[in-house]
Amino acid sequence: MTTLTTRGRGAAALLVGALVLGACSAAADDAAVPVEVDTDGVTTLGPGTGASLPDPVAQLSATDEVALLFMREEERLALDVYTVLGEEWGLPVFSNIAEAEATHTDAVRVLLERYGLDDPVPSREAGEYADPTLQAAYDELVALGMTSLEDALRVGAIVEELDIADLRARPADAPDVAQVFASLERGSRNHLRAFVRQLDRLDADYAPTHLTQAEVDEILAGNIERGPSDA
Repeated sequence: MTTLTTRGRGAAALLVGALVLGACSAAADDAAVPVEVDTDGVTTLGPGTGASLPDPVAQLSATDEVALLFMREEERLALDVYTVLGEEWGLPVFSNIAEAEATHTDAVRVLLERYGLDDPVPSREAGEYADPTLQAAYDELVALGMTSLEDALRVGAIVEELDIADLRARPADAPDVAQVFASLERGSRNHLRAFVRQLDRLDADYAPTHLTQAEVDEILAGNIERGPSDA
């Protein structure tokens, strides 16, 4: 993972108050429309829309099974990272997006339950993952995010880039899985915009790490995206 230049905790801490004021006024923009899971365990797209998923397929492909297990943990990683960094820096963008990530990982959990797949999350504490690549990523990202507020915001953007890249690398065959993955990617694009917007307020640049510059530029040029049922 790319090594980033840090400012040092003292200088970054002086910026927290001003950033919090700005972030509070933009809180609605900094929390993307999440995938929600209703009380009946039926995944829906967008708050209160009741737009249910397609029926499950008779037999889930091995590729989709692997993708679901990986994305369950990767969405959990985002939640865990933002929880830690939110507690450290007290910036609303972390807590807002952590809340969205909680619904994202729950949406994947519902699909695991649909298809009778063993869930790797309940048996592990926050910050612990079955996938060793995700474990290494979590450890490195948290360590980097604790060095400065600027780097913490960069970590948020890195996580969202990674999420988008991994979702694009795992196109789903099953319609219900594809629908959830599309919603997760839409949320990650919104979250990436939110973190880069916060970096802009620090006059800090962001260099892509997992997507191309053209891909990131295209995402950043767009507005906050809503699900089809929210239009």
